[in-house]
Amino acid sequence: MKFIADAMLGRLAKWLRILGFDVLYYPVIDDRLVIKIAREQERTILTRDTRLVKQRGLRSPVLIESNNIFDQLLEIKDRLDFRDAAHSERCTVCNGILSSVSRKKEIKESVPDFIYHNFNDFIKCEDCGKVYWDGTHREKIRQKVKEIFSAPSELLRRQGRN
Repeated sequence: MKFIADAMLGRLAKWLRILGFDVLYYPVIDDRLVIKIAREQERTILTRDTRLVKQRGLRSPVLIESNNIFDQLLEIKDRLDFRDAAHSERCTVCNGILSSVSRKKEIKESVPDFIYHNFNDFIKCEDCGKVYWDGTHREKIRQKVKEIFSAPSELLRRQGRN
């Protein structure tokens, strides 16, 4: 399952990439170009633009109603099958595939000294070269994702998330 998010959904694109989805996102892009890319690459359009979803010939665009990122994820959870997510993570910056770093020395210049000396496992984007490590931030993200996708949507709505 591949997506293209319009200019209003940068945070959603980032979170979907964390989940392993292939999501194109450009902070500045014309609707016509979004439509063209979606058609050429068989991508589902994610948008908050009601005019965009009314365009003829679009392949099942998804209108996102909420401003809140976690509510946006819930909206998509309700509409799409998240089992289609890739098993590999994607770069939150460029959408590239992340792969394990086999030799720690290879990333020494790309991370702060403290990180280099206190962590051993790193992954790196094959496209832009961004380096990630398994710090507390990634664990918090995993916990938030688990919370969102394990609880029934109605339960989260009653807890005031929607």
